[in-house]
Amino acid sequence: MKHTLALPLTLALGLATPALAGPDPESLSTGLTPEAWQEVRAAAEGQTVYWHAWGGSTTTNAFIDWVGTRVKEDYGVTLEHVKLSDTADAVGRVLAEQQAGQNQDGAVDLIWINGPNFAAMKGQNLLFGPFAESLPNWQYVDVENKDVQTDFTVPVEGYEAPWAMAQVVFIHDEARLPEPPRSMAALLEWAQANPGRFTFPQPPDFLGSTFLKQALIDLNGTDEALSEPVDAADDYAASTEALWSFIDALTPNLWRQGRAYPQTGPRQLQLIADGEVDLAISFSPGEASAAIANNELPPTARTYVLDGGTLGNASFVAIPYNSSAKSGAMIVADFLMSPEAQARAQDPEVLGYGTVLAMDKLGADERAAFEALDLGVATLSPEELGKAQPEPHPSWTTRLTEDWIAKHGVKE
Repeated sequence: MKHTLALPLTLALGLATPALAGPDPESLSTGLTPEAWQEVRAAAEGQTVYWHAWGGSTTTNAFIDWVGTRVKEDYGVTLEHVKLSDTADAVGRVLAEQQAGQNQDGAVDLIWINGPNFAAMKGQNLLFGPFAESLPNWQYVDVENKDVQTDFTVPVEGYEAPWAMAQVVFIHDEARLPEPPRSMAALLEWAQANPGRFTFPQPPDFLGSTFLKQALIDLNGTDEALSEPVDAADDYAASTEALWSFIDALTPNLWRQGRAYPQTGPRQLQLIADGEVDLAISFSPGEASAAIANNELPPTARTYVLDGGTLGNASFVAIPYNSSAKSGAMIVADFLMSPEAQARAQDPEVLGYGTVLAMDKLGADERAAFEALDLGVATLSPEELGKAQPEPHPSWTTRLTEDWIAKHGVKE
């Protein structure tokens, strides 16, 4: 969910991945015995895990602080949140260390990651693993959900652990906009009739790039080419013609005539709260309810999805190959998949994220914790959300973002 433009997928490293210190990936691939997991726990005690994660939301930062408190209490692991505005910064740090021959004691122990950034790291052997399916709490994961098995069409294969589900929704204040536009074509008509009342985060912010992908899919319909690398598209120009015509027409009708954009999703919500815009894009169905609970949006804020459906994906954590605290990072990844952490993350007064767990795999008390949650007045039911549309191949995110910056990027 909270990630921006990745490094190019064609990174040329020219270096072989060295032998890994810490848990043996060969044993992880066949599963950990309870005894082996106890060895991981023992090795993790006293370790400090530097989790490089998006830091643009106070609620997310507070949740990560809570995770740190819990893993310290239960496992003796110290969690340090390295706040990022762009996940590619952490990927670049690991790459720089590998190019410098720093194959142990890396600065990055855990990354909140998905999409192009994961594809870049997995493709260039920058990840430790496979580890995810060996974690004890994997037993509760909804493995029938394809979004925990593939990441923007790239097979996960245990190299990252899922911890949150997301789907695009649009947020509006029903007191000002009771009947919001439910397609991109309708959005353009509405924006032309109401100039200045809509905007989206500036790409390469992940929500800005998501808006481009959502518009592409809504305007073009299902396109098999999107599941393949963008370079394999028969005619990229033809596939994106409707998108760029839409963006060209929309831009002068945006907030500040498209000469400036909010830098993040939370800044969008502030614009709604301040009455400057009437509509915002979000990748968290529970974000509006959480924002209402935190007095960041008016109580009349609501969410909806487009009539043709909206994109969905999972958020993951991954461990770099040269992490200095692999055991501690595995502890954190496992805790994030625990029923306790998942129920807290789904609480709209905390985060409002969707869970990666299958309710029928949980015990009665664990299910009760989820069933007791009031998901909030602005949160759509699963039936209202509908089936999520699949993410395109990561290379489409990169190409669309680069093209938008070239065509419409704000010049300094």
